[in-house]
Amino acid sequence: MTHWTKNELARIGQADELEMAPLRSDGTARKPVPIWVVRDGDDLYVRSYRGSAGSWYRAARASSRGRIRSGGVDKDVTFVPVSETAVNDAIDVAYRSKYGHYGASYVDSMVAARDTTLRLVPAV
Repeated sequence: MTHWTKNELARIGQADELEMAPLRSDGTARKPVPIWVVRDGDDLYVRSYRGSAGSWYRAARASSRGRIRSGGVDKDVTFVPVSETAVNDAIDVAYRSKYGHYGASYVDSMVAARDTTLRLVPAV
């Protein structure tokens, strides 16, 4: 497994959005969609605002692979589902801290979508 560099973590972690392009079953990338991304330690996480009904989320879960672009970083990634309570608790705090200025209704939706948490792991 590869890891994010400190520079990549800083650039993506500070970016307001991330462009997400999960791969289709034939290996081609879907059209990128903008989503929120948060950092916790040396890891990056995303959630689906629309919960498990989100089309990018369903595609990401089906393929487990995709491409992201954010903060000047363009990278192939693997999507790893996260279910650990402690990790999700930290991600809830990260979403509230980073995106709280958008209003509680948006952030509350992201916190409520914790069952869609995916860790972004750089592809080998």
